[in-house]
Amino acid sequence: MTRNPFSSSLFEAQPAGSGRRPEGGRSYVAGSTTSPLRYMTIPQLLDRACERHGAAMAARFDASDTTLTWYDLRARADEVAAGLLALGVRRGDRVGIWAPNRLEWLLVQFGTARIGAVLVNINPAYRQGELDYALNAVGCKVLVMARALKSSDYLAMMRALAPEIDRPYAGREVLGAVRLPALEQVIVLGDGPLPARAIPFSRFTRLAGPAHRVRLGALAAALEPDDPINIQFTSGTTGSPKGATLSHLNIVNNARFCAQAMRLTEEDRLCLPVPLYHCFGMVLGVLAAATRGCGLVFPGEAFDAGQTLASITRHRCTALHGVPTMFSAVLEHETFAQADLRALRTGIMAGAPCPIETMNRVMREMHMDEITIAYGMTETSPVSFQSDLDDAVDLRVSTVGRIQPHCEAKIIGADGRIVPVGEKGELCTRGYLVMRGYWNDPERTDEATDAAGWMHTGDLASLDENGYCRIVGRVKDMLIRGGENVYPAEIEEHLHRHPDVAQAQVFGIPHERLGEEVCAWVVLRAGADTTPQALQAFCREQIAHFKVPREIRIVEAFPMTATGKPRKVEMRERMMAELGLADTGGAR
Repeated sequence: MTRNPFSSSLFEAQPAGSGRRPEGGRSYVAGSTTSPLRYMTIPQLLDRACERHGAAMAARFDASDTTLTWYDLRARADEVAAGLLALGVRRGDRVGIWAPNRLEWLLVQFGTARIGAVLVNINPAYRQGELDYALNAVGCKVLVMARALKSSDYLAMMRALAPEIDRPYAGREVLGAVRLPALEQVIVLGDGPLPARAIPFSRFTRLAGPAHRVRLGALAAALEPDDPINIQFTSGTTGSPKGATLSHLNIVNNARFCAQAMRLTEEDRLCLPVPLYHCFGMVLGVLAAATRGCGLVFPGEAFDAGQTLASITRHRCTALHGVPTMFSAVLEHETFAQADLRALRTGIMAGAPCPIETMNRVMREMHMDEITIAYGMTETSPVSFQSDLDDAVDLRVSTVGRIQPHCEAKIIGADGRIVPVGEKGELCTRGYLVMRGYWNDPERTDEATDAAGWMHTGDLASLDENGYCRIVGRVKDMLIRGGENVYPAEIEEHLHRHPDVAQAQVFGIPHERLGEEVCAWVVLRAGADTTPQALQAFCREQIAHFKVPREIRIVEAFPMTATGKPRKVEMRERMMAELGLADTGGAR
């Protein structure tokens, strides 16, 4: 097929290898500065997309049969912005969105940015306890929410948290929930009956008057690129999630450089089955497309391999994002042979290591010979390393590529000093992409970032002499299941809330398709009598499905170290022996 030309005066090509190799035998690299950072806001980015590509397709939602041009997207996002002003939202106020991949997600993303409100991404898989924590942790003033997703009844969970939502207004214009004191308004997507104090999205966008709309230009012009604009929750090793706070500067430039690495142009169409609540969808998808005028195609509200294949075929998509398990599901789907994937060329695979055979099949059978591998974390906006289009397959599988522009990385040992090239240590990154901090949590911010501005990723890695980074393990007690970061301490905290549980230890075991699966060992209280199945059911009521332990064992005691700490390494080894699993080098 004819490749898209890489020509843009705004986004220059980065010379291969420029400034990206370690010097002096030390594990330190710095990205190229050939392409300058852009000190701009998200509204400025959208305005530029409209100036250059206004009448072209910006987004297509196949589930709702809706297509928007860049002009349409900006106009409808401005309706959301004006509606928020009518509800009393101001610059810096937090607006949460709890919904799957729907048109309204994009409108809220750009609408909040237009007036400087901070968008709070809430995982669609969150259950009641997690929603309670997230809304209160950052003081959400407004929540935009879906009615339900699959087996999750969002309205029922909201009613349980805030029964006040069903009370008729008695002279009050806000929700007035005891458990959610900061939350003033709840906006609900879709049609159907609603609680008395909920606002349908269709009515919300008509609340604004001319005075609200005329203020939008001045409000957007007053924004600063360093302003916080987005909060994304990452699970914490201490149990409770942390609200990583990102600025316009963080995510606009990260989107630019990732789009540059894929050589996206306005001729491309990017299929986006990854969730919008995550940086993968919101930054590497939506904002990356906006930097180039690339069209976005959303196959459905949540990932479905068949829908993804149908959308790629129907719209002749040239790019596709996904975690390795998504690509595997697409390759194994019953309609794969009938799909026309010949237009595909690039995209991003991230979130977990990719088996070499899967990568070979993606490049050969899906025609994605220019697919890139990306590495990062929410706290770094998210990407700090990415492979080049012309990197050999073995490098795209065994490494996460090389350092991104305007970013530094180093590998340090236990003493905090940089280790020699090839040696393993903790990966640290620094640059424009590092978050502003965890929302209202300076203590954990200081634990993650040091005085010199380095973000300590918690990942064990090594750098080779050409600057390619290999992730070899994790310093922190974390596992990755199907591209989702899972922190055992958070699950252990929920298990400890069960009345029969005295102690709980959670760890990862290898899984062929998901990379890792969640396993738990539990010691019961004296006289207690429960089952693994009952504990799983308890977890399903409290936490997202991907955190629920697949395997639970009730034991008399844990193996312990000489200092009295549970030995998760031994638990993992014993579980693997019991299940007949091979060691793939996953979490310890």
